[in-house]
Amino acid sequence: MRSSPNRLVATIFGAVYLLVGALGFAVTGGVGFIATEGGLLLGIFEVNPLHNIAHLLIGAALLIAGLSSVVAAKSVNVVVGGAYLLLGIVGFFLVGTSLNVLALNTFDHFLHLASALVLLGVGLAAERGARTAATARTV
Repeated sequence: MRSSPNRLVATIFGAVYLLVGALGFAVTGGVGFIATEGGLLLGIFEVNPLHNIAHLLIGAALLIAGLSSVVAAKSVNVVVGGAYLLLGIVGFFLVGTSLNVLALNTFDHFLHLASALVLLGVGLAAERGARTAATARTV
């Protein structure tokens, strides 16, 4: 794992997002499951229970991929990075609307965009030669 930037980033991000998801439940007591306004995590990030579950699922996917293989980590980094890029952009238009079912705020959007840059950067640029076992046998 030390020699793979994708595995390292996926593992670290996975552990962090699992921790954030778990900690989010400490500030969402009494907050509706899909409330458009949530509790404040670390004093600035709005979360509701659905947002916490999303963090747990994303964290689990990243951690499992990071501990599995380079190809899995690379794939999950790109997929999650792409999703965060989209969420970071679209999220700015959701604040203040009934569509904001994750209780997103501006700080969330910038964090999602930063996560997207790291995940996509590593996923698309590092280990360009990473191949699956099937591809390696056919070459």
